[in-house]
Amino acid sequence: MTIAFVFPGQGSQAPGMGRELAQAFSIARETFQEVDDALGEHLSKLIFEGPPDELTLTSNAQPALLAVSLAVVRVLEREGGFTLADRVALVAGHSLGEYSALTAAGSFTVAVAARLLRLRGNAMQQATPAGSGAMAALLGADADQARAICEEAAQGGEEGEEGEGGGVVELANDNGAGQSVISGDRAAVERAIEIARAAGVKRAMLLPVSAPFHSSLMEPAAHAMRTALEGAAISPPNPPLVANVTAAKVTDPDAIRDLLVRQVTATVRWRECMAAMVAMGCDRFVEIGAGRVLTGLGRRNAPDATSSAIGTPADIEAFLKSL
Repeated sequence: MTIAFVFPGQGSQAPGMGRELAQAFSIARETFQEVDDALGEHLSKLIFEGPPDELTLTSNAQPALLAVSLAVVRVLEREGGFTLADRVALVAGHSLGEYSALTAAGSFTVAVAARLLRLRGNAMQQATPAGSGAMAALLGADADQARAICEEAAQGGEEGEEGEGGGVVELANDNGAGQSVISGDRAAVERAIEIARAAGVKRAMLLPVSAPFHSSLMEPAAHAMRTALEGAAISPPNPPLVANVTAAKVTDPDAIRDLLVRQVTATVRWRECMAAMVAMGCDRFVEIGAGRVLTGLGRRNAPDATSSAIGTPADIEAFLKSL
């Protein structure tokens, strides 16, 4: 089998994630300590114990998910006696998961990635006034239908009267398997939900997020990341990354730096990323870290491939036995 490791994004966090790993493996404890030291706080305590509302804060969830994913990677390498480049053909990550993927592939140190994600989380949270933006899931709508719904909603629907029209609403995630996520000004997103329901979309619902991620409203955060990434050392990833913005393989550090800036406002093209990895020969997708969101998407987007998740010592044991 040709293996791709995929790394989850925000929404996969839950108190207690990674705790079993830290209890069972010293290398996992060292990884959580690295993140704590990089941020100058005990983020690991929040990861292991909660409370959920604090862990869900964007500035906490992003480095927390990185910590869990990298703890899994390091345990796998230590217990399996290999490096990722020995066994894995490609890596990819969903939104912030792209930083986890790059760190696993050697582009960033854990400390640098943790600090970048703390900055990214803060910048994304501060890009728009609290409550002014929103995101919604359109279940049963493909990317083209979601874009059409966004276009109609941005024009104000049918009425187009003053105060009713305008606003930003854009496709944030093309997750595939009929799952699209839209993002933008709250009023425009709410209009898009009504348009989607009227068009017969299976489910259209607001998501419990604190800002309109992956929309043009995140431009201030993209500027902040451009400045931060200019000063960050990036090594070529091995294995290569399949990038959110282009759904194509990339190893050049300057290209990666540019893509990570663009990623803040651009659509996460996850459906196309998976198709690209399949086209490059991957037939086994392994989700690394918290949750199983990407595993479910993998089974629907690449039904002829195998999809599974690794987040616990038992998962690690099963994976290593399968090699």
